Amino acid sequence: TQAQWQSLMQNNPSYFSSCGADCPVEQVSWWDAASFANDLSSTDGLAQCYSLVGCTGTAGVNLSCSSVTVNSASGSVYDCVGYRLPTEAEWEYAARAGTDLLYAGSNTLGDVAWHAWPGGGAGSTNLVTQLQANDWGFYDMSGNVWEWTWDWYDSGYYSSSPPTDPEGGSPGTNRTSRGGGWNHYAVFQRVSNRNTDNLVPSMISFDLGFRIART
Repeated sequence: TQAQWQSLMQNNPSYFSSCGADCPVEQVSWWDAASFANDLSSTDGLAQCYSLVGCTGTAGVNLSCSSVTVNSASGSVYDCVGYRLPTEAEWEYAARAGTDLLYAGSNTLGDVAWHAWPGGGAGSTNLVTQLQANDWGFYDMSGNVWEWTWDWYDSGYYSSSPPTDPEGGSPGTNRTSRGGGWNHYAVFQRVSNRNTDNLVPSMISFDLGFRIART
C-alpha cells in the first residue's frame, strides 16, 4: 500500500496519492519493487534476496539499475531468505487458491476486482481489501493494479518449463506482471492472463504496483 511504501521509502510515487494510505502504491518500476523488498528484509533483520547492480537514482523517484543477481547459494529466488517478488507461478498459484475460477476468488469479476470494462466504472485505484477475498484470504489479485513478478517474459516458457517451481525464462527485455489494473477489460483480470506490454524493468504506470513474497 501507499502507507507501507511511504513508511519504508520516505516518498510516495503514486499518481493517485489522494486515494489514500490504504490504496495500492503505483508508478513503481520493477527496480523500485525489488529495492523495497530488499529494504524490508533489512528492516526485519533478514538477508536481502537481491543484489542490484549499477544503480543510480532513488527508489520511487528515478531508480535505474543495470542488472540484478540473486543472493542464495543455489542462485534460485526460491532459496532466498528475505522478501522478494513472487514468480509468475507463485502468483498464479496464490490467485487461484486451489480453484479453477476465472478471477481471483470468483467467476464474477465485480465480486473481486476494481475494473473499468465492461461496466466496472473504476476511474482510479481503490482502497484494498474492500471486495471479496479468494479462498486463501488474498485480496485484489484481480484488478486494482497490475503486480510485478520476478520472471523475465518468454511466451513459450511454460511449454518446456520445470513442472515444479518454475522461475521464468532466460534474461530478456521485459519482466512480467499479473492481475490486471483498474482501467482494463475483464480478460486482463483473469488469473491465467500473462502481461508483458512494454514491461522493461524501468517501466512505471498509474495501474502498476506489486506485492511481495517470502519463501
